[in-house]
Amino acid sequence: MENNIQEEKIPSAISPLSGNQGASGTIHVFAPATVANVVCGFDVLGFAVNEPGDEVIMRVTNKPGITISKITGDDGRLPLDPAKNTVSVSVQHYLQSVGRTDIGLDIELHKKMPIGSGLGSSSASTVAGLFAIKTLLGDDADPVNLLPFAMKGEEMACGHGHADNVAPALFGGFVLVRSYEPLDIIRLPHPKDLYCAIIFPDVDVPTREARQIIRKNIQMKDAVTQWGNIAGLVSGLFMNDIDLIGRSMKDILVEPVRSMLIPDFYKMREMAMELGAVSFGISGSGPSVFAFARDEGTAHRITQKLQQHLTAINIGSNTYVSTINDKGPKVIG
Repeated sequence: MENNIQEEKIPSAISPLSGNQGASGTIHVFAPATVANVVCGFDVLGFAVNEPGDEVIMRVTNKPGITISKITGDDGRLPLDPAKNTVSVSVQHYLQSVGRTDIGLDIELHKKMPIGSGLGSSSASTVAGLFAIKTLLGDDADPVNLLPFAMKGEEMACGHGHADNVAPALFGGFVLVRSYEPLDIIRLPHPKDLYCAIIFPDVDVPTREARQIIRKNIQMKDAVTQWGNIAGLVSGLFMNDIDLIGRSMKDILVEPVRSMLIPDFYKMREMAMELGAVSFGISGSGPSVFAFARDEGTAHRITQKLQQHLTAINIGSNTYVSTINDKGPKVIG
């Protein structure tokens, strides 16, 4: 496994593609949902899952410029205007960097995951679009070059260009953002038999608002506890020690505030742990929650029981069970 994605591989601009690297045809790409923060690693940890995810169909057209002809699964919430959609804006930045603003593209975006779920919805869409255009152009440069453009999409979507969703969506696997300035991304190993149980309650927790309620100042003793947990989690991943992973996934900085936005969060955590979860926490900014489990059966029992609990308090939900997705985006169809 390539564990370190070196900072020097992320240039401010990509060398223009040579003239014989044209683009033609149609491509259909899937990019995965992600779980960011992983409880204790606010803005620096994330991993990809096998489902859900988003799909982009991209076609080369004769007229230069980008159009968005269709968006499905968004309940009409996302803009068709290419100047306002994260997918087209990110693709346009990429085309400018490679010197290919001469080509025409039509984009279809198919949302296969809920918007505002805390599962990296905007990241999946953006990564699918960038992977599609890179493949159409025959650009064989390191995929890490796409990361700054994906972060531009995140900045448009939620006002902050963080990488803890887009990096795992782009590279797959478990990712550590060691530094933002300069950008330094590390792929981490992980136990292959670790399952993720995800429950998305049908409540609204906008990412921008969820970031605004986080404490700006913290006590030193809390910081020491938090970075000890982050170090413990990363050590557990390298050591294949699921017990260490579980006892390290505790958050005393962000979770106490964001949990107030999620109905019965602590009750759900209690239920999940009683059912055999290794750990339990908020996915990204929420409202999705997730648990790690040692096997698929336990993960399914957790999602079933928590979904039943939410139904009993008149809250609908979606559930997913997945191993960690090490592949990231892929061409489908």
